[in-house]
Amino acid sequence: MMSELLTDRIAVVTGGASGIGRAIARSYAEHGADVVVADVQETPPDGGPPTQDLIEAETESAAAFVDCDVTDHDDIAVLAEVAAEFGGVDVLVNNAGTFLKEDFFGTDPEDHQRVMDVNASGSYYVSQALGEQMVDTGGGSIVNISSLNGLVGNGKSVSYNMSKGAVRLLTYALAHRLGPDGVRVNAIHPGAIETPMTDVVPESTMAEYVEEVPLRRRGVPEDIAGAAVFLASDLSAYVSGESLVVDGGYVATGGLTEE
Repeated sequence: MMSELLTDRIAVVTGGASGIGRAIARSYAEHGADVVVADVQETPPDGGPPTQDLIEAETESAAAFVDCDVTDHDDIAVLAEVAAEFGGVDVLVNNAGTFLKEDFFGTDPEDHQRVMDVNASGSYYVSQALGEQMVDTGGGSIVNISSLNGLVGNGKSVSYNMSKGAVRLLTYALAHRLGPDGVRVNAIHPGAIETPMTDVVPESTMAEYVEEVPLRRRGVPEDIAGAAVFLASDLSAYVSGESLVVDGGYVATGGLTEE
């Protein structure tokens, strides 16, 4: 086991079957937490073992999978029940998300609404269901996965920007609402991370982007997982209502290069 930062804690990670969510779930387990993985798919796209199986094979933590669409209230209710059976949630990561690259004037209403439902409303309703458990048990930590697109505008993905901006303000509003009950709420804003979601970006476009990142590389899911461990643990006991940008320095430098 890596450390005891999250020992005796129960974590729920939505979108935990692959990508950033999978890395967070694994890191939480390595730091001692039992993990409930929630996703609409159990097996990752690369065909590897399900996250909960990987956790139980590689760590001393327990893990379970819940088939959960964060836009489905019945699925969320089941997720809350499973978390309660584990002992009640201490940490919630709202990571489930979907992306839409769009032509603003040609976007179908259904596509726009799907992005808003999954990214924004899904985070709202899961926080509502599981945040109540935290309040009842004396506190906890909610970590919302937003995006650089929740901070800056990108006209190629207006719906996605809108949804991730909503996640950022949801974070601040919930930090205010739940803070008196001992629940901390923070957001992580990842830059370009090596996941299936960013693999659709043309290599030439990504190469140009990386040239504007001070650290000169794309992030990996483990970069986000490290930040998520910090926000879930007592190391961040007085951190709430905060946005943690994990992008190699891109936003802070305005995309400036050395030349």
